[in-house]
Amino acid sequence: MSSMQSHKMELPRLIEIGEGNMADFGRFLGRLGRPGKVSLISGNNVQKVLRARIDRSLRSKRIRAVWHTTGDNQIRAIGRIQRDVKGDGSDIVVGIGGGRSVDTAKLISYNIGRPFVSLPTAASHDGMASPFVSVKSDKPHSIVASAPMGVFVDIGVIRRAPARLLASGCGDLVANIIAVRDWQLGHKKKAEYYGRYAADLAMMSAKIVMENSARFAREGPDARVIVEGLISAGVASCIAGSSRPCSGAEHLFSHALDKIAPEIGLHGEKCGIGSIMMAKLQGQDWKMIKKTLQNVGAPTSARQIGLEPEMVIEALTMAQDLRPERYTILVEKKMNKKKASNLASSTGVI
Repeated sequence: MSSMQSHKMELPRLIEIGEGNMADFGRFLGRLGRPGKVSLISGNNVQKVLRARIDRSLRSKRIRAVWHTTGDNQIRAIGRIQRDVKGDGSDIVVGIGGGRSVDTAKLISYNIGRPFVSLPTAASHDGMASPFVSVKSDKPHSIVASAPMGVFVDIGVIRRAPARLLASGCGDLVANIIAVRDWQLGHKKKAEYYGRYAADLAMMSAKIVMENSARFAREGPDARVIVEGLISAGVASCIAGSSRPCSGAEHLFSHALDKIAPEIGLHGEKCGIGSIMMAKLQGQDWKMIKKTLQNVGAPTSARQIGLEPEMVIEALTMAQDLRPERYTILVEKKMNKKKASNLASSTGVI
């Protein structure tokens, strides 16, 4: 008998989702090991809104805090913060904010060997609970770090974030439909490991958005439902030991756009648009995916986020080359400019 290929499952130890519960953050950290000192990483805007409340909560549990401010997510900038955080001698590194601050804290905690806690202030993608980070480096895709030891969410804070961010989170969840099908394809064609439990968990997160999208169109996306879906998707990646259940050809398309047109569009928005096109290549109901994205207020065309048609076509032709070892539908449906243009036009993306 050949031995089974092993992979590591690193899961969050504690997750708390509440409403107006920011005052409980110190107590939450106490349950993770009674830290005496923590390093907090966030952007300027988040500090203006939340710093006083978080400081009060930490002082009530006699936890000392050192704040660090993020700029961009360039590796060089992260390295400077990392040197400062390492000098803190803290017990836990906390990422507070959107994707940039959470990813920065996640990578730094991994590099210096400290536990990581995620405190997201927006539900724009599943990075709040996953072991993966997206930073600007020589790698054109997300890289592996550590899963958070804890995830703390105040839904009241999430609701006050711009509606576009919550819609982006829906796009990242819908993308799981494409990712799981690509994972199944990789299992079939390359005998790649496929974990049904992780795949089903990721699919459930996507289906909840799909099934509730008509209600979301009337009432707006439910922040708690989206947050729970994003956390579940992050946990699915933890269980799989890779990003496979949540990242397929649609994510490669998004990463290609990151290279072609950096700073245009949110991650979940680009993954959602990519999902429409990849669903058609896979033979799935791309019109239903498009309708779901419209219902939640997410973009379904390049123009809506400021992308030119040529950018979409170029991204489709280069996407698979960014990660040739990952088998997706783009391996079988090789894109040239003509095919890419026809695909994007026929789905209304351009």
